[in-house]
Amino acid sequence: MKTINLGIITISSSFIITVILGYLTLPVLKKLKANQITKEIGPTWHKKKTGTPTMGGIFLMFGIVAACFLTIIFLNISSSNINLKNIILTQQETTKFLATIICAIGMSLIGFVDDYLKIIHKHNKGLSAMQKTLMQLLIILAYFITLKINGCISTIATIPIFGQVDFGFFYYIISIVGMHGVVNAVNLTDGLDGLVSSVTAVYAIFFIIITFILNSISMFFVSSALLGGCLGFLVWNFFPAKVFMGDTGSMFLGGLVATLGFGVNEPFLILVVGIIYIIEAMSVVIQVLYFKLTHGKRIFKMSPIHHHFEMSGFNEVEILILFCFITLIFGIIGVYFVKSF
Repeated sequence: MKTINLGIITISSSFIITVILGYLTLPVLKKLKANQITKEIGPTWHKKKTGTPTMGGIFLMFGIVAACFLTIIFLNISSSNINLKNIILTQQETTKFLATIICAIGMSLIGFVDDYLKIIHKHNKGLSAMQKTLMQLLIILAYFITLKINGCISTIATIPIFGQVDFGFFYYIISIVGMHGVVNAVNLTDGLDGLVSSVTAVYAIFFIIITFILNSISMFFVSSALLGGCLGFLVWNFFPAKVFMGDTGSMFLGGLVATLGFGVNEPFLILVVGIIYIIEAMSVVIQVLYFKLTHGKRIFKMSPIHHHFEMSGFNEVEILILFCFITLIFGIIGVYFVKSF
């Protein structure tokens, strides 16, 4: 069995486990009244989504993590198989795999606490921005320390046009700040039915290709599980959504999206393939700065930018298709960069 076949099995198992867990978890969420609390700001028609179960990220997370570990276990058990002898998880690959999963779960736990507080207080306020930031930075710091201690990371990054650049100590400062931004950018993208799931599924497809080209076995399996999980979650989350992932899921996805780039030592690819996340985050920053500088004027009708498109007459499915298409184009550019390294 070749690597690509094992990847297909990982995608399939992640999809199936996520769909089944969704079927089992959804009634429980309804019984516990873990319902969506609509934000005070946002399109008025989103108020009809109040009452839809949230925290579906729980079964999304378990589906992806379970598929990852089942693949690793299967690989270890079948290592004597002649078709699997070339698929070797080195100590560094194992370290990156575990660090990636633990980092993503850590982010998910922060999101879980945030969702839980919102639900029990019946208000759209959970953890404060400062509390979230401090916890996220601690997890990110632990992630990079783990990679550094085990020799799994380099301060040299490949930048298109400039080639390889050694950032030295500043690499870690830039990376910690950047990773924190990416996690929260993914969280911001979770504003429409199926949007972050579908965009992340396309993101995962291209990281499957990228990790295969770079021969990063552990990140290849994580990317595969991410794709299967997102597709499985879309069964429940596509418009009109039967369940939302909440911060439990979006922060988990943010953790995986960010760590995949660092897992292959090519963080610049996060900015390219994950262009939608960056656009979403920058639309908020630009809106806030412009609002303050012009004493109340706005560039966008509403931010993040997916709401601007809504206010401009696009429906949720049309925005989803547009954002996936943009991710597709930049994913191709990302693969081109990798092949030209």
